[in-house]
Formats: sequence, structure tokens, C-alpha cells
Amino acid sequence: MLEVWERFSFYGIRPLLVLFMAAAINAGGLGIERENAAAIVGIFGGCLYLVTLPGGWFADNYLGQKNAILLGSIIIALGHLSIALSYFVSFMFFVGLILIVIGTGLFKPCASVIVGMLYKQDDVRRDSGFTIFYMGVNIGAFFAPLICGFLQVSYGWHFGFGAGGLGMLLAVLIFYFKTIADLKEYDDKIGLEQSWDKPQTKNKNIKFIFFSSLAFIIILILLAYILSKCGGAFDLNPVSLSKKMFFVILAFTGIYFLYLFFFSSLTPLEKKNLIVFMILFFAAAFFWSTFEQQPTSFNLFALDFTDRKIFDYEIPAVWFQSLNPLFIIIFAPLVALIWIFLAKHNLEISSITKFALGVLGAGISFMIMMFAAKNALANNEHSVSMLWIISSMWFLTMGELCLSPVGLSIMTKIAPNLIKNQVMGLWFVATALGNVIAGLMGGHVDIKQINSLPNLFEQCMWSLFILSIILFLIKKPIHKMLKKG
Repeated sequence: MLEVWERFSFYGIRPLLVLFMAAAINAGGLGIERENAAAIVGIFGGCLYLVTLPGGWFADNYLGQKNAILLGSIIIALGHLSIALSYFVSFMFFVGLILIVIGTGLFKPCASVIVGMLYKQDDVRRDSGFTIFYMGVNIGAFFAPLICGFLQVSYGWHFGFGAGGLGMLLAVLIFYFKTIADLKEYDDKIGLEQSWDKPQTKNKNIKFIFFSSLAFIIILILLAYILSKCGGAFDLNPVSLSKKMFFVILAFTGIYFLYLFFFSSLTPLEKKNLIVFMILFFAAAFFWSTFEQQPTSFNLFALDFTDRKIFDYEIPAVWFQSLNPLFIIIFAPLVALIWIFLAKHNLEISSITKFALGVLGAGISFMIMMFAAKNALANNEHSVSMLWIISSMWFLTMGELCLSPVGLSIMTKIAPNLIKNQVMGLWFVATALGNVIAGLMGGHVDIKQINSLPNLFEQCMWSLFILSIILFLIKKPIHKMLKKG
């Protein structure tokens, strides 16, 4: 229930962001060019997952899972409140995005780690458990675009944003009054794999690091405010900034991986696991660069090129963002049952194979979008059946069900205990890279650039197909590496 409302808050505002920023000022939006708006959404999504790394570090060294989730939930709620207040002061929109980024950095890695604690190390139900958890997450993600999209169309942008804030407030109340009590009872009667209410280690310099980070964030907000008053907020060029951000994330990830490998006190087996982790990290980053085009290229394609009318009613473009969580709710239990059935009959598919199947599913999704774009180009009215985007989203979702919960499961299994939250945070950095790339690619969906659409989707398709073949080819060496450990 905690995840239902936290995800409701996030997926309620996510599809509205690019549409709100790209909408004309006289239509209540910010009047930003689509390419820049999509880049900003990519930067937001990238930062959202990037801060899970320092968030996991603070949880490991100072807060513990319980306090990190509680503090993160409160900060996210304040972020949604700030976005709602942007009706009066437009700058509060960007303050809200910053607060949501910070809060999510604390919340997201710890929630996944706690789920992993519920299972013993060799429990075969772990993958299926994360799949069910993933289904629960998507209940909130399903209802959010429907409710927030309806409120936005009927009453205005800020009612849509405000509904997401109410969802986060419910998440805070559920965690404080219900989740904490349940975890205490579970720990007392059954026992968790490790401590969840206090940090693994205590860092002596944590207060200095914490307040230095807080000062840096405040300075960043003040600087952005000054730039906005000088009329230079968007002279920073979001597209250029997004490109630089991609290389910065990549560089720091590499440095951090080298630090963990050579300078931390890891065993030889844990170092082998880190190598496997990095292989899956880059595969996941590529997958998310295509998957996270839902709020950008898929969203804009639904707006501009899809026939959304049923009888006399035109479906809001935002509602198509509910397809992905709807398919997860329907098919996640089936996928979980398939994994358990195969394991019981000694036909278990390895996690790496599931990963490769996930990438393959995404490739098929973009193949469908390529044909949809070609049909839109051939159609003088530039409008195609909604069945194209529905079927594409189905394959994308099936790919996600094979890759994402399995990836979370692998990380909680192979991550060293002393840095478990940090490794989980590093795993989410793959999603950060994917979001940044998706933002750069997604802004090119436009009536004026219809000729480039088939090529955009085709490039994604071939890249995903090639990556899936590579993963199938290297799965045996990876298994041998882990078994030798």
C-alpha cells in the first residue's frame, strides 16, 4: 500500500510534465519547445534515479531503511505541494521537481532492499516475490494517469498535479502508522535478513557530509531562482545540459565501480559479482533508454498521431500511460507463476536469459512503433489506430516484467551486505542514464518532423535486437564465473 500511493504520486505527474511544459502559455503551460521540454523530463528522470546512490549511502551510514523511507516520503510530499503552488509562482514547479528528486533518492533503494530482506538468500521464490511487489507498484501507476489526466483535462494542469500530492500524503501516513508496525512484527516473529531500523555502519563524518550536501542543494535552488529572474533559466539549453549530464553520470559510475572493486574490502566472490553487476548495468541502461520514452515520444505520438476518439469522446493522451501498469497488473501474476512452474519441473530459466528476453520484448515494441510511424507518414491525416500503441506497450511491458523485477532480485542477491543499499542505488543509476537518453530522443516526435519518426524507432529496434543476442551469447560465461566463486 505504501508503494501504491508513492507510485500514484509519481506516475500522476510524470506524463503531465512534458505536455505542461510544451503547452502554450495562454493554454496554462510554460511555452517551452518540445525538444527542450523532453530534455528537462529526461534530466528530471535521470536525477531521480541518480540520487538513489547517495540516498543509499546515507541509509547505509546514517539513517537506516526506516528513517530514510520516512524522510524521503515527507520530502516527496513537499515536492508535490510545491508543484501545486506553482499555480501562483511558476518557479515553484522546478523547486517541486528538485524536492521529488531528493526524496526519491532516499525512498527508492531502501524500499527494494526491505523487500529483499523478507526472503532467505537461496529462496527460489525471490524472483516471483519481486514480480508480485512490482505488480503492487503498478496498481498506483495505473490509476494515476487516469485520475490526474481527467482532472487536468476537466479542471486544469494544477488540479492534475495536486492529486499526485494527495497520493504522497497518504503514502506518508500508511508508512508511519501501518508499515513500520508490520515490519516490527515480522522481525520479531520470523526475522529479517538484516537490520532495517538502524544503519549498517556509522560514518564519523556523516553530519559534515549531510549539511554540506544540504547547503549545496540550497545554493543550487537559489542559483536557479536568480537565473529565472534574469530571464536565463532556459538559456542553459536543456538539450546541451542533458548531453553533458549523460557523460558525467557515465564517468562517475565508472569511477565508483573502480573504487568498489579495488579499494573496498570485498571478497573475491563479491568482486566477481560486481563484474556481473556492471554487465547487467549497461544492458539495463540501454533498455531503460527505450522504455522511458513512454512519457516523451510515446506520449507525444499518442497526442499528435493517434486516433483517440471512441464515438464522440476523445481519450486524453495521458491515459495511454496507464496501459503499461494495467498490463503489469494483469500479466505479472501469470509471469510469476510461469517462473515457479518451470523451477518446480527443473526447467528454470536463468536470470540472465530472462534479462535477454526483456530486451527482446522491447525491440519488438519499437518494431511495432516503426510500422505505426510509417503508417502515419503514409496517411495524409497523420492519424493511426490506437491499436498500434496498445500492442507496442504490451510487448514493452512483457519485456519489463522479464527484466526489471528480475534485475532487482539479482541485485539484492549478489550485493555485498555492507554496501547493499549503495549497490542498489548504483543499479538505479542505470535507469538514470536511460532517462537522460530517452529525454534526448523523445523530443523529436512532432508533426513538423514526421519524416524522421520511422528512423527513430527503427534505430531503437535494431539496437535492442543486437543487445539481446549479445546477452544470449554471454549467459554461459557469466554462470561459470558465478559458480566458480
